[in-house]
Amino acid sequence: MTLRSASEAFEILLVEDNPGDARLAQEALKEGRMTSRLKVVVDGVEAMSFLRREGPYAGSPRPNLILLDLNLPRKDGRQVLAELKADEDLRRIPVVVLTTSQAEQDVLRSYDLHANCYITKPVDLDRFISVVRSIEEYWCSVVTLPPR
Repeated sequence: MTLRSASEAFEILLVEDNPGDARLAQEALKEGRMTSRLKVVVDGVEAMSFLRREGPYAGSPRPNLILLDLNLPRKDGRQVLAELKADEDLRRIPVVVLTTSQAEQDVLRSYDLHANCYITKPVDLDRFISVVRSIEEYWCSVVTLPPR
């Protein structure tokens, strides 16, 4: 197994249809201490095309981590998670569900579909930025991930 070097960028795919939340995540990661590159797609169909490197995403890097909203157009986050974890080539990519839902059934369903983590998006701006930076810190520097 090859571990990521300190100079290698950590690739994050954010699946988020809210432009404000996507922009906040980009700003939080830009100001962070890690070397992360964030790619953003706005719906579940686009997410699966990105992950499978289809069409306009043929040359896209494979992400080290996926931040997934549940409430998405065209294909919701639950469907993306189920499809992703059923795919032999993609199932090892960690998925952090980052959503506004606090519903118990969404939490349970996400873990049943093998989400690695479930985080409810804070409504406070500073707290949201802090949460995104914490996610980056944990997944980039604490966890040992499988090779891409």
